[in-house]
Amino acid sequence: MNPFVHKTLVVQLLAPGTGRCPVLAHLGYAADDPFAVTAVFAHDGRVLACWRLDREMLSAGLAGPVGEGDVRLRPQGSGPCHELRLEFLGGSRPDGSRHRAVVLAWAPAVAAFLRETHQVVPPGREQMDVDELLAEILSGAE
Repeated sequence: MNPFVHKTLVVQLLAPGTGRCPVLAHLGYAADDPFAVTAVFAHDGRVLACWRLDREMLSAGLAGPVGEGDVRLRPQGSGPCHELRLEFLGGSRPDGSRHRAVVLAWAPAVAAFLRETHQVVPPGREQMDVDELLAEILSGAE
């Protein structure tokens, strides 16, 4: 079985004043990092942003609102127009507000991607080498 899952989706970036702008979202999952999904957003061959998302949170966001920090997810719409709303909060602006990006993805496509990741590592079966993780964290602290 392939320990990697990759899917490219066309998602909609909500841009102030212009409405929806299509961008590509490259979703990636690797069995050796079983809790994370990498989302790389690109347009015209340029990477706009890269986020590491919690796989369980991504799944929960399809059913209801989740997230209190820099990433917030929730379902939006219903039926064939059912979307997953992903809100990303970035660094501070000079006026004290924060940069913010909102992306809408077709929920059935995200759900299909997650089902593929569950075939690689079923939910509840995720494992990590804690000693290796701590060594990596501590090596960066020096």
